[in-house]
Amino acid sequence: MSKPPFGFGPSDPDKRGENDPSEGGQQSGAEAFNQLGQMLSQLGQMLSQAGTSSGPVNYDLAKQIALQNLGSAGNTGESKLGFSGGDDSNAAVRDAAHLAEMWLDPATFLPAGATSTVAWSPRTWVEKTLPTWQRLCDPVAQQISGAWMQALPEEAKQAAGPLMQMMGQMGGMAFGSQLGSALAQLASEMLTSSEIGLPLAPAGTSALLPANIEKFAEGLELPNSEILVFLAAREAAHQRLFTHVPWLRQRLLATVEEFAHGISVDTSALESLAGQIDPANPASIEEAMSSGLLEPQTTEEQKGALNRLETLLALVEGWVDVVVAEAVGDRLPGADALRETLRRRRATGGPAEQTFATLVGLELRPRRMRAASTLWNMVGEQHGIEKRDALWSHPDLMPTAEDLDEPLDFSARVGESGSLDDLDPIAELERTEREEREKSNPPSTDDPPTD
Repeated sequence: MSKPPFGFGPSDPDKRGENDPSEGGQQSGAEAFNQLGQMLSQLGQMLSQAGTSSGPVNYDLAKQIALQNLGSAGNTGESKLGFSGGDDSNAAVRDAAHLAEMWLDPATFLPAGATSTVAWSPRTWVEKTLPTWQRLCDPVAQQISGAWMQALPEEAKQAAGPLMQMMGQMGGMAFGSQLGSALAQLASEMLTSSEIGLPLAPAGTSALLPANIEKFAEGLELPNSEILVFLAAREAAHQRLFTHVPWLRQRLLATVEEFAHGISVDTSALESLAGQIDPANPASIEEAMSSGLLEPQTTEEQKGALNRLETLLALVEGWVDVVVAEAVGDRLPGADALRETLRRRRATGGPAEQTFATLVGLELRPRRMRAASTLWNMVGEQHGIEKRDALWSHPDLMPTAEDLDEPLDFSARVGESGSLDDLDPIAELERTEREEREKSNPPSTDDPPTD
């Protein structure tokens, strides 16, 4: 189900023993001296970075490592998709998005949601999505760092004294280092900003990654332009939901946060490791955090949050799947093959999903996407797209996990519901948006009462 979040993963066995004299061969004095100098230089750089970031994760370091990894891999993000007969990726993405939006208009009652459509390089993806990752990763890191710091014996805390702050900084650097490596891997694989079902991009921004799309297209035996339009339609459909369903963005991110806040750590394991931590030795701190012995336990609250998240992700992905299939219709000869390829990519969980699992401790796999697609397709065919899309106007109207098991029963209830007969989806969405704004900005107590 879920996987250990970052900071808990075991060390890389492939790198174990590198530059270690005990694993074969003896170092000369000059080599040992040079290695020590490199280690001290790296430690100095890390300590200088520690002062630029406060909090449980050093995001400055994470960004630096992610961009360095992408640069060292030669991943410049340049692409020549050939759409519209030109080499300009931005123009290709804009043309594909414009065409996709026109096809989507008759397939859904929700209007276009993106105010800008852009082509991102993997490096740009890191820079633009980092604020959302901060919101997702902070609760995880806070729970982890807080747990092992509190588990230290009082004698160790008193002995550490001022070094406790340094330990916190080193923990933030350890998290930042692992986050940076994970983000680099994700950035080299993502096709669109919403591929994992979360609104990672700034509001109103529809983004595609042409260089990654070009790699994805290899071996599919389909025109690059056709693949680009299909992915642009999926990205545009996601943005229609994220923009015009005001509760959805908050609900998705809050559920991930809820899962993270429920992380609990076996304090007995922490106590056994506490004796191995030398506050004056940053390497011992990172080694303890990456030993794999502190794997968190999944609580009942987390299981509930995970179930709600999987259901909501399945409903989002299922709706996008149905709407895009209706929009492209017979316009794209390879649409069915692309649809199935992306379904499998999302359902089985590729490297991107596995990487996300190491970041926040859970897998974003909409396991029931096919069931959700069946439900949305059934409601649309029996009651029309207006009533189908009106269900997004309020979370209480949404199908549940049990409804995915019995889509016929749910569709029948939708037909019997008098409350939906005269429902104006846009008016309901606007009403819900006002309610969300009022919750986040309550009236001042100093305001005079109204009669």
